[in-house]
Amino acid sequence: MVETAYDCYLLLSAVLFTIGAIGVITRRNGIVIFMCIELMLNAANLAFISATGIHKSLEGMIFVFFVMTVAAAEAAVGLAIFVMIHRLKGTISVDEMNLLKG
Repeated sequence: MVETAYDCYLLLSAVLFTIGAIGVITRRNGIVIFMCIELMLNAANLAFISATGIHKSLEGMIFVFFVMTVAAAEAAVGLAIFVMIHRLKGTISVDEMNLLKG
């Protein structure tokens, strides 16, 4: 009974990760791509928490705290980059970003 609930959490995690991956591949807006990456990170967190419940260990929780820390730093730096690109270019479309081309 309990393992069935964990299976549902893992299935939900896989669905959320897939939605995020499809969003990253198909969307052109930088902020939407950023949100899809966050969705993928949260899906990974859900999988880690489910694995923690299945294996009755704390390693998954430690990974969740690590992923949350990295996601917070990524959000702060990424949003700052997008604000600067918007100021320079007037758009945040990834098709218009060619700042690294020589």
